[in-house]
Amino acid sequence: MTTSSVAATEAPKQRASGRVHVQRFGSFLAGMVMPNIAIFIAWGLITALFIQTGWTPVGILGGFGTTNGVANVGVVGPILTYLIPLAIAIQGGRMIYDIRGAVVGSIFAMGVILGASGTTMILGAMICGPVGAYAVKWMDKIWDGKIRPGFEMLVNNYSAGVLGFGLFMLGYFILSKAFLAIATALGAVVKFLVSAHLLPLASVLIEPAKVFFLNNAINHGVLDQLGAQQVQQSGKSILFLLEANPGPGLGILLAFTFFGVGIARSTAPGAIIIQFLGGIHEIYFPYVLQKPILFIAVILGGATGVATNVAFGSGLVAPASPGSIIAVLTSTAKDSYVGVILSVVLSAAVSCAVASFFLIATRKRDLENGGGDMSAALAKTQAAKGRDMNSATAGLFGSNTPKNDEEAEAAFGGVGSPTATATATKIHNVVFACDAGMGSSAMGASVLRNKVKKAGVEGVTVVNKAIANLSGDEDLIITQAELTDRARQKNPNAQHVSVGNFMNAPQYDEVVELLKSQQ
Repeated sequence: MTTSSVAATEAPKQRASGRVHVQRFGSFLAGMVMPNIAIFIAWGLITALFIQTGWTPVGILGGFGTTNGVANVGVVGPILTYLIPLAIAIQGGRMIYDIRGAVVGSIFAMGVILGASGTTMILGAMICGPVGAYAVKWMDKIWDGKIRPGFEMLVNNYSAGVLGFGLFMLGYFILSKAFLAIATALGAVVKFLVSAHLLPLASVLIEPAKVFFLNNAINHGVLDQLGAQQVQQSGKSILFLLEANPGPGLGILLAFTFFGVGIARSTAPGAIIIQFLGGIHEIYFPYVLQKPILFIAVILGGATGVATNVAFGSGLVAPASPGSIIAVLTSTAKDSYVGVILSVVLSAAVSCAVASFFLIATRKRDLENGGGDMSAALAKTQAAKGRDMNSATAGLFGSNTPKNDEEAEAAFGGVGSPTATATATKIHNVVFACDAGMGSSAMGASVLRNKVKKAGVEGVTVVNKAIANLSGDEDLIITQAELTDRARQKNPNAQHVSVGNFMNAPQYDEVVELLKSQQ
């Protein structure tokens, strides 16, 4: 092999590695935020109802007016300033070093929170929680096995307390100022984009990032914090809608419903219900990946939605998670329903129109290919994402190229099979894994669990987890094709199945047959 061919081979691997690292970072951020989404929702309801411009203003809760001559502090600010960042820091610390990491991480985060003079420190908590946990984990290794029997509790408690004291002072006097400067700079950038009417350009980054599972680093790392600050200042934020708008995905699925061919067309109507009402956006990703030119459709659709919200000055009072139209409307500010609804409708219309144009233009060729050239589309997608076609997607179509609509259905439904990485280990623990372990994986686990029950298979558990929480004792792991590389890194000894469509992947039946054959 020549030097040039070696370089050409290694370049995609390097890109893939970079993509996986960004995905892992975004997944870690999501792992800190997603378990605490209920706090955001509760805070959003309190804000929507009780602030001065809310549905039922209450001064003592909303933080306006006076009670017995004393100004009302309210609960909206304290929840945002203290509870939300601390909950995130505790979860981040727990992910690194269990309860001990959560305790020290929260002390570190508290120093940053108090030192920032009331400014929301979600970003600081995301950093300080895990860093504090890593610090106490490193410290414990220093004298691991060297403590005299009977002194363990004394050493553990005082060492964590002294370390927490030092980290608190560091956070209060130094890091809080740095995080405050970062938050101020990011806020200034957003204000500039809004004032210059450039915010719709964010869709150029956000919409493709969603499809490649790279959105969490942007969404939870930046947008949640800035959006929360805007809510505290003006009672709503457009930033919560940049990623959560279900319109672009709805438009893609509508286009496939009317103008798609083969299995893509037949599955699109069911996917609409899951995506639009259930809020699981991952369901439409395979449709875009089948035809990468459809990235143009989701970008234009997303930009249309953002532009509409900018024009109407509309926004949400809290993150809409999952990105369901129900969650979006529940979190919509009192004066923003017209703008928010129009943003969803118009973004869906634009996305549908553009996607329909491309689908109609290629319809004849897709029909000649027996329902759509799935193999070519997926191969191009894998190459564009830098995946090694010989290893990471070995047996993309069971080592065969689709020759008919049934094989194309298998290609579209999922890639890989339980036999591709089969071992002699009997399967007892099946895990669906996704980025946050709460959306698409929960749906997939539910579908397979019902199939296993109907097949009469016993002694097998089917659960859903975040990839970051894979423990290594899983026997079979099912992931969306984009996330399989990361799942293999967490547990290389398990059998791995990659699917493209969590709703009705044909691999489910293969897994059930494999489980039945074991019994």
